[in-house]
Amino acid sequence: MLTNPRFLVLGATAKTGRRVAEKLISLGHDVRAVSRSTTPAFDWTAPKTWDDVLRDRDAVYVTFQPDLAVPGSDEIIASFAKLALMHGVKRIAMLSGRGEEAAHQAEHALHLSGADATVLRANWFFQNFNEDLFLPYIQQGTLALPAGDTPEPFVDADDIAECAVACLFDDRHIGKTYELSGPNAVTFAEVTKIISDVTNHPVNFVPITLDELDHGLAADGMPDEVRGLIRYLFSEVLDGRNSQPTNDVHEILGRQPNSLRCFAEEAARTGVWDIAKRA
Repeated sequence: MLTNPRFLVLGATAKTGRRVAEKLISLGHDVRAVSRSTTPAFDWTAPKTWDDVLRDRDAVYVTFQPDLAVPGSDEIIASFAKLALMHGVKRIAMLSGRGEEAAHQAEHALHLSGADATVLRANWFFQNFNEDLFLPYIQQGTLALPAGDTPEPFVDADDIAECAVACLFDDRHIGKTYELSGPNAVTFAEVTKIISDVTNHPVNFVPITLDELDHGLAADGMPDEVRGLIRYLFSEVLDGRNSQPTNDVHEILGRQPNSLRCFAEEAARTGVWDIAKRA
């Protein structure tokens, strides 16, 4: 177990990176949380930015952009881990996507690097509905996606962050690959029903084709690389392969993961889904 570790958190403004940094800081630890907009800056496409952020760090939480499933990510992860070890980093916990077979090479590269590594494969986040990706559509009252009736055990980003912090401290997680899910699998239609219930405002789910989704994302100005990732997720990952909830959050934390309804009730109290916010 590390003694008084100094942490590096990548993706300082992303859903899990921000939460991991906040949890570590609240515990009184030395935390360097970085992104492309911080000083020092970190950019996966600019290896010259890696040295400054890795200097004087003992453990790292890794989130990769745009996604570990993209070709070449395994080579980048291997290079980053090698440099991290040269700087004296001992522990690395990395976020991955559950069911993303294209990400397995990058996960394998990390495990082979020589670092004390843990991989956290996560289902889709609750926070996609209240922080960014699906929020504008929820606020407008209609979520149209090519999701059909495929259930997904959505998971709370706070649970992921808590698991990541535990894995950075506890030696029993070294070498492990976990799959993090929520307690129940629900369809997107059931998600919108829950949001409708807790807000007392109708939110409708409309099934559409993948091409219709892509056309709409393009019209909304979504970058090509993000559109490509979303196509990949809806065409290959959201096919039922991840529908079975796992017990890994409980394995790591000793408690059950947060439920979607509890999350939705708390999010509704912030007013993020209020009808007044809909254009």
